[in-house]
Amino acid sequence: MDDDTTLISHLVELRARLIRILLILFLGFLPCAFFARELYSFLAFPLLEKLPQGGQMIATEVVTPFFIPMKVALMVAFLVTLPHTLYQVWAFVAPGLYSHEKRLFLPLVFISSLLFFAGMAFAYFVVLPLVFEFIVYFAPEGVAVMTDISEYLNFVLTMFLAFGITFEVPVFVLILIRTGLVSIEKMKSIRRFVLVGAFIIGAIFTPPDVMSQILLAIPLYLLYELGIILAALSMKQSGRRSVASAMQHQQDDAEKNE
Repeated sequence: MDDDTTLISHLVELRARLIRILLILFLGFLPCAFFARELYSFLAFPLLEKLPQGGQMIATEVVTPFFIPMKVALMVAFLVTLPHTLYQVWAFVAPGLYSHEKRLFLPLVFISSLLFFAGMAFAYFVVLPLVFEFIVYFAPEGVAVMTDISEYLNFVLTMFLAFGITFEVPVFVLILIRTGLVSIEKMKSIRRFVLVGAFIIGAIFTPPDVMSQILLAIPLYLLYELGIILAALSMKQSGRRSVASAMQHQQDDAEKNE
């Protein structure tokens, strides 16, 4: 089979898997769209809970009350169908991976998905309530704290993305060490720079209050340390497997010589 035929077959397979991903996403979107209002209310709860009595959110454009809940429904559908999407990605790239790469790739995909969801949950249940309580508390007297539902959605998505990526740090560290790009000793030696960088990232990607910056910076640094620990354990386990494999080969050679 020549290179052109191989490329065409890969493109055909890629097209088929993209169609499957979009089809399942659409099927997942339908029930989410039916409950779009409830989903947005759930998403807005951290702010609505902290608003003074009588406080509310507003819509400044005519079509916003319709499109914003639909965007939330699409986001939820994407998260619900993410396991299927990741499976399609895995099925597409798996034939081109070596056996040891397959053993590493699939667990990392699963773990990274869980960590991203954990980051979103941390942002929703811990960070957003504290941030909104801080904002409402420091609002000047006589100022009604209200926000447009579109601006609120953009803010929440930014926080979800920031904390979701932050919780991926152990995976990034593990990949860097396992692929040999950076050694464990080097990772340990730059800890103080990572700590400073964590607070800088917290200042950039969170609202301008100390609480939210700390809530992003501290988990980021702790997850960095967790990544180093997991990488060390992984390297030890890999070393044991190599030793066991070498001993097995020696035993087999000895039996053959006998």
